[in-house]
Amino acid sequence: MIARHITPILKNRLKKFPVLTLTGPRQSGKTTLLKNEFKDYSYFNLERIDHRELILSDPMGFLKSQGPKVIFDEAQQIPELFSYIQVISDELGTPGQYILSGSQSFLINNHISQSLAGRAHISHLLPFGINELSSTDQHITSKIFKGFYPRLHDVDIEPTEFYPSYIQTYIERDVRSLKNIENLNTFSRFLGLCAGRIGQVLNLSSLANDAGITVNTVKSWLSILESSFILFQLQPYHKKYSKRLIKSPKIYFYDTGLACSLLKIQNSEMIKTHYLYGALYENFVISEILKTQYHAGKAPSVYYWRESNGTEIDCIIELDKQKIMAIEIKGGETYNKDYIKNLKNFPSQKGKTVKKLIYTGNSSTSISDIDLVSQHDFRKFLTNLIN
Repeated sequence: MIARHITPILKNRLKKFPVLTLTGPRQSGKTTLLKNEFKDYSYFNLERIDHRELILSDPMGFLKSQGPKVIFDEAQQIPELFSYIQVISDELGTPGQYILSGSQSFLINNHISQSLAGRAHISHLLPFGINELSSTDQHITSKIFKGFYPRLHDVDIEPTEFYPSYIQTYIERDVRSLKNIENLNTFSRFLGLCAGRIGQVLNLSSLANDAGITVNTVKSWLSILESSFILFQLQPYHKKYSKRLIKSPKIYFYDTGLACSLLKIQNSEMIKTHYLYGALYENFVISEILKTQYHAGKAPSVYYWRESNGTEIDCIIELDKQKIMAIEIKGGETYNKDYIKNLKNFPSQKGKTVKKLIYTGNSSTSISDIDLVSQHDFRKFLTNLIN
């Protein structure tokens, strides 16, 4: 088992909260982590009919007979269980009683807000971050193509074998349970259209027209994809600059391998000449930043910045002490002075703004007040981000 960076965070939270909740996409390693790191907890998978029937026959009696230290996997399958857990956890009044996990954050969070508010801590486990994997000399396009779901690395499954079945299973199981969608083929096409818009400012009307659905349906389906950790919307940074800025979010995927599959990319060589190569590399960098922060127990404060005249900064990170980090992301291996043009024009505050260029070249250096982060130092950059 590959060690996950979030493990010490989870163990620390269990010392403080009666209930720990771990959400994340299917196949991100939640069950493996919980079974291996919390072996003194009883484990029940609520997707199993026999486990559900055992609990539903007498929920309160079941919880009392089991005592504390129980893991309920896919806990959203029994919504009423949350109320019983609230009663038992209040009676015991001790931390570390229950661990709830699930792949549908909307349902999990909704039940927690109704029954376990103030009693449960919520953490997110995403696919591997590059700092959780052994360093390799793979070209960046190989990393982007393969993606970071654990099974791809544990048993060396080919991406072209893994992702199509993953997508099909996701649509048939999670999508059906979250929304009553009649035409799953339309939803599947919508998912592909989202992949084609990676790194673009979201235009709801354009996406609706291309998918053949209404704008309200687009909003609803994007909510499904976000709540099941398929994609996220990067919001614009507008503090102190709100008058001139674009205010619509951008779309990115949590995993670039999944995005490549939706784009019908068959191998890593195709990425090098693909029209979305720059956007996929941008997606890779931003998703790694989010994964690093989530797995360190931090709530990401990540945005983008764009003026109405087109001047743009790919990534803005709010740091401690009212500082911000402005990052430009370029897939080119050879430095070009145009790479930092927007960083130079960014309205920074002295002592409050850090500027960086992340690119695929081999040289890490500084130009004026801008740090260049090469592909070899990207891991170090991520480590420093949370320290």
